[in-house]
Order: sequence, then structure tokens, then C-alpha cells
Amino acid sequence: MKSGHWNRSQGDLKRRLAAAVGHDLLRELHRKVPARHFAVAVRQALLFAAAFCAGWLVDDPWVRVPAALVLGVVVFDGTILLHEVVHRAVFRDDRPRAYRLLGLLYALPSGISPTQFTRWHLDHHAELGSSVDDPKRAHLSPKRNARWLKLLYATPALFPIYFRAARRETATYPEPLRRTIALERLAATALHVGVASAIGLLGGVDRLVWLYLVPVFVVFPPAFTLNRLGQHYDVVPSEPARWGTRMARSRLWETVYLWSNYHLEHHYYPAVPFYRLPALVRALEPFFEREGIPARTYRGLVLDWIVRNRAPHTDWRGAGTHPGLCYSRPKAGAAAPEVHDGD
Repeated sequence: MKSGHWNRSQGDLKRRLAAAVGHDLLRELHRKVPARHFAVAVRQALLFAAAFCAGWLVDDPWVRVPAALVLGVVVFDGTILLHEVVHRAVFRDDRPRAYRLLGLLYALPSGISPTQFTRWHLDHHAELGSSVDDPKRAHLSPKRNARWLKLLYATPALFPIYFRAARRETATYPEPLRRTIALERLAATALHVGVASAIGLLGGVDRLVWLYLVPVFVVFPPAFTLNRLGQHYDVVPSEPARWGTRMARSRLWETVYLWSNYHLEHHYYPAVPFYRLPALVRALEPFFEREGIPARTYRGLVLDWIVRNRAPHTDWRGAGTHPGLCYSRPKAGAAAPEVHDGD
């Protein structure tokens, strides 16, 4: 049985957040526009198709290397689109069949089970802050604070690490749920084997390497690991408002990670669609300033994680002031941000 650690530990955080954002703005931030979601999904599909075609048609490393990078990132971004499905952040009303179909579709590029991901991720939200009941922290975070182990997460070793963690958590699920997860994993594995075989048979070994093996096994792991580094590794265990890492605003990372770099804000309001997270970030800047919550950069986090060898899920403020640690302060007297479909 899970304990509901996050809700039990928040104290008056919800009240402080509500006072900072305001009811009307918060209601607007939760408004879902399906066309905006699907515009992002179509863009990702077009990026994938363009990169795949370029890598297939042009036998040149100056084309195939960036094409493989794009393919790997788009494969990872499929998990972010799936994440929107998990939080029912696509449609204005609940559509179980549509969400089920989208979940299966978005899970295909990475080969994960959408049912397992859904249960895993919702448990992560409900048990945030618990070293036992949060499945990410209990099973996926490195248990030894060793640089070599941390670096393994950015290699193909990520896959056995992740699936071992998922298997341990899945063992606690009811039998019908385990059967569904097993079937989904079997189907995903068969699909990936089929796709890889087709690429190799029709295009040869070079295309198999650049269009499948490099994107999946070389690009995906560091993209996954860097994204996760900006979630819950630099935290303050005694302050629930800081049980996630606040990331500095960045158009580059918004594009690469489909706004999932704003993970702390997402935990505050999980039902806000990903395309509205930048507006939520702007609305929360006065709150962050009052709370003394710094904005981190990925470069600074990597320095702390690997170079300074900071332990996961601890307070990294002992790292001192460096280029990756900064405050994002609103201008004095700045008005609350407006939200519209162009944000």
C-alpha cells in the first residue's frame, strides 16, 4: 500500500501557490486546446520523417550525425507526449478510448509499456519525497554515489537499468495489470525487432546503424538522463516546495524537451498542459523569489552531478555559487503574465 506521501507533507504549500498564481489565471492555465497538442505531435512526426529520409538518402556523416540526433530526441519526446496522456492534458473532457489509443501510439518509439508508465508516473506524483514509495527514487535513482555508475545512465546500460527498476515495481501490481504490461512490452519488442530488421534488410548495415541503433542506443540515453537530472536530484528534503529542481527558462530546452524541463512547476500543477508551462513559470517567478528557490541550468547540474559528485535527492546548495546557479528575478512592478493560445 502506498502512503500518499506528497499530499501528507505539503503543509500550506497549496495555499501559498494559489495566492501566488491567482484563481482566474490558474483556471486559464488549465484550459486544454487539443489542436495545440496535436500540432506539437504532428511537428514531431514531421521532424522524425525528415531526419529519417535525410539519413536514408544521404550517405554523409554531416547529414547522418545530425539526423541521428534528431531521431533520438524525437524518440525520447514520445515519452513526453505520453506523459501528457497520463495526466489527461490533451482533451477538454475525458475520452478513455482516445487516451488509450494515444498512449499506445506515443509509447511505441521508446518501446515502453504505456500501462506501466502510467501507474509508475502517477505513483511518483503521489509519493513524491518518499525514498520508499516513489518508484523513480526507490528503484531508478543510483544507489551508489559513484561517477562511473552515474555515467552508465547515459549509455545503452540505461535500458537494463530502467527495465530492472520497472520490473521491481511492477512485481507489486495486481496480476491483471501485470498481464497487460507484459503483453504491451511483448508487442513493443516485436515491433522494434521488426523495424530494425526491415531497415537492415532493405537499407543495409549502415542505415541500420545510423537510423536505428545510434538514435535508440546512443542518443536516447543521454537525452533521458539529462532530462531526469533536472527533475528531483537537487532538492531540499526539509522543504516540500523544493522537492523538485527549478530550471532556468530556456527556449532551446523548451524545444528539445517539449517544456518538460519545467518539472517542478509541473508537480505543483500536474494538469496544466505542457504548452502552457512557460506561462505558469512566469506567473510563479515572484513565488520563487519569495521562497528563495534558485533557477538551475543543465550545465550547472552536470557540474554538480559528475564533477562535484553530488548525491541524488539532496541539497546541492553546498556547491556554492557557480555559472549554473542563478536566480530568475522578475522586473520590479512587473504585471502578472497574460495567457493566450500563442504562449
